[in-house]
Amino acid sequence: MRTGAAAGHKGYFHEALLYYDDDELLAVVLPFLLGGIEAGERAAVSFGDHNAELLRRALPTGADVTFLPGGDVYARPAAAIRAYRECLGSFMVGGTTQIRMAGELPPLLLGATWDAWARYESAINHVYDDFPLWGICAYDRRIAPPHVLADVTRTHPRLTRPGDVHEPTGVYAEPDSYLADCRPALPDPLQHTAPVVELVDPTPARAREAVRAADSGLLPPDDVDDLVMAVSEVVCNALRHGTPPVRLRLWRAPDRMVVTVHDRGPGPKDPYAGLLPAGDGTEGGLGLWISHQSCDHVTHHRDADGFTIRLTAGNAHFPV
Repeated sequence: MRTGAAAGHKGYFHEALLYYDDDELLAVVLPFLLGGIEAGERAAVSFGDHNAELLRRALPTGADVTFLPGGDVYARPAAAIRAYRECLGSFMVGGTTQIRMAGELPPLLLGATWDAWARYESAINHVYDDFPLWGICAYDRRIAPPHVLADVTRTHPRLTRPGDVHEPTGVYAEPDSYLADCRPALPDPLQHTAPVVELVDPTPARAREAVRAADSGLLPPDDVDDLVMAVSEVVCNALRHGTPPVRLRLWRAPDRMVVTVHDRGPGPKDPYAGLLPAGDGTEGGLGLWISHQSCDHVTHHRDADGFTIRLTAGNAHFPV
């Protein structure tokens, strides 16, 4: 039987903690974890170095809390989903009735790549419903921009505060609705310049050749290989499922390569496209998921002109 605020809830009980200082963070997370231990539940934390050390000092000696690698797991949203599902599955082997987990995104992810992590926060309301998970996502109000905090309230059903307070956000949007919204991602500054490559209706082979030819040797070879594979998958999907013409544009900088693939169609119907593997691998069902696994940042954008995917290899964290 589940305990605490999640008692009687099936699936993922997803809350956000919007805190102002270390004391407020501990006032929520410490009793949350200790309550789970007392009830015989699994307790885990996925914090960065500062908050992990803060919590270690506050916990009683010998407290059975699992400290996960924190920022290391947040390389890419699709990879984080895969890693956490494996972790949650391992926690279930012992037969726990509930998993309590407190986590935070690295501050760097609240900048230029936030659009992808907002999609992640929305999608996991569905993705983690297979587990009796009670999760608290901590956001520091001192560093999270207002638009990030607004997205947090739309992607989390509930807020928690000190004093065992748990209340609806009032503006929560179900994943199918939130993920279908058209929220333009921040344009990469490179996109304000002329692309070094521009192709119309390229074959996947031609697209691969163009990416390799544009490589200036500044990015690690593995990053270039991953981008080549991702571009090939996206172009293949656009040619097969989109509406022509398919346009590929590529920009290059010393620290990154950016590729957009645009077609006149509406884009994928699946709201979880890219975050979860779709279908059985035929008819391009895995293409977007592979691309999201391979690239440092992937954006989706729909507008009156069609659907655009942007793929970035290298440093996607440009100043905003």
